Amino acid sequence: MFRQDAPVRGLHEASVGLVMENVNRVLASEQGCAEDRFDQIVGSSPALESVLAEVKRVAPTDSTVLVLGETGTGKELMARAIHNLSGRCGRPFVTLNCSAIPFDLLESELFGHEKGAFTGAVAQKIGRFEMADTGTLFLDEIGDLPLALQPKLLRVLQEQEFERLGSGKTHRINVRLVAATHRDLAQMVARNEFRSDLYYRLNVFPVVLPPLRERREDIAPLVSHFVELFARRMGKRIEHIPQTTMNAFIEYSWPGNVRELQNLIERAVIRSDNGVLPNPLPASPQNAVTLTVERSTLRDAEIALILQTLRATGGMVGGPRGAAARLGLKRTTLITKMKRLGIYQTVSARAPGLEFDTVQRL
Repeated sequence: MFRQDAPVRGLHEASVGLVMENVNRVLASEQGCAEDRFDQIVGSSPALESVLAEVKRVAPTDSTVLVLGETGTGKELMARAIHNLSGRCGRPFVTLNCSAIPFDLLESELFGHEKGAFTGAVAQKIGRFEMADTGTLFLDEIGDLPLALQPKLLRVLQEQEFERLGSGKTHRINVRLVAATHRDLAQMVARNEFRSDLYYRLNVFPVVLPPLRERREDIAPLVSHFVELFARRMGKRIEHIPQTTMNAFIEYSWPGNVRELQNLIERAVIRSDNGVLPNPLPASPQNAVTLTVERSTLRDAEIALILQTLRATGGMVGGPRGAAARLGLKRTTLITKMKRLGIYQTVSARAPGLEFDTVQRL
């Protein structure tokens, strides 16, 4: 969020305040390096492990990284992980959400300004690029960057230099850029809504984060993580998560991804009584798939959910009314899960159509 500079007595006092702000950022970043590099990333699904492997591969370099994914998938957490795994760990990690700053203030926020550069510029201001010098700058929602500012960003990426607003002095910097967006930048380029040269400069190493509906194996550990987190903050004890509640979490499509899950768990902890976590999901009969069989393990629950959905769709896997769509999965993802869980199709001799069974694995 943009912070207005308060009137100061002189440029010296403003500079001291800005230096202290940078020092605090460095100290905070150093503290983060001392901790587990993936400490806030919960899950062990193949989809997530594949992403983490890519992060480990690119992090030690200084290459620009473009993190892609739906809203709420944890793009900033991945950007922090890239910084913490790099040689810049211990240096500043500075963030800016391009969609949260008004257009007329965004240039100043990125590049800074001199005192008197425009009406209201009562003191010198250091921009985010200068704050991130020798470290990493994370630009979230880069797809919302106005076209007028894109050439200036491209120049900084290519030349590692810029000028503050109201100054002719060129500042040299050493900054690694990690950008993120939930938008399809390639389509924006085709519609002339995003510069192609900037897109190619950003898209050096793309990291695509899977939505939560494509990593359902991670839902149970995420639920446990957030329950523990919020119970500790609120001084509550949650001793039991009903299986029906956990099944509902696993079944839900999570359009808001991990952020939605986090917020709903917080709501559930607030409403909890007698140490039992209630189900915070709203009842929605449309396209609902309900588990009717109690299972003892997450694997059994997943098998039961897929089998019941396949039977409800008459064996149709793909298509807008197929099992994959009802489960919020891609068709190929569901087929892969069926193979992994030993679910196969059999032709019924008693009635036309397909039936489904499972192969018991030792």
